[in-house]
Amino acid sequence: MIWVILALLGVPLWLCALGILMVVVNNRKLRTRHGDIPVRVKRPGKDRWTRGHAIWVSDVFGWRGSPAAWNEYLAQVVGVTLRDPDPHERKKLHPLGDGFAIATLLMPDGDTLEVATGPEHRGALLGPFDAVNEPA
Repeated sequence: MIWVILALLGVPLWLCALGILMVVVNNRKLRTRHGDIPVRVKRPGKDRWTRGHAIWVSDVFGWRGSPAAWNEYLAQVVGVTLRDPDPHERKKLHPLGDGFAIATLLMPDGDTLEVATGPEHRGALLGPFDAVNEPA
C-alpha cells in the first residue's frame, strides 16, 4: 500500500528501494564490528524488551535497535551486576537460549538499564566492569 501512495506522490520506486537497501546494509554492518553484542534491552520506564546490537566504548554502553535502527541509546555506566532471570523473564526471552544472562547497568543519575544476552556473550556484557564482577 505504501508503494502505491509513494508512486502517486511522484516518488520514484527505485529511490525507495535504495533507502531500504541502505537500512539493511547499515544494520548488517552492526553485526560484523569488533566487540558486537547481540542484546535485548529494557530501557528505563519501559516494560518491553527490544532487540538490538550493543558495544562498549570505555565505560559507555552504546546500543542500537534492530532491524530499522529507530532506537539508539548511549549511557555512561558506573556499575554492572549480573543476575539470573526470573520465570517471567525466561518466558519472554526464551529465544536467547538456555543460560542467558541479564545485566543491570547502573548510570550516574541512579537510573538502571537492563540488558540480556545469550550465554556465549555473557562475559562481554560486563564490559570494562568484568574484573569487579568475577565470582570468587
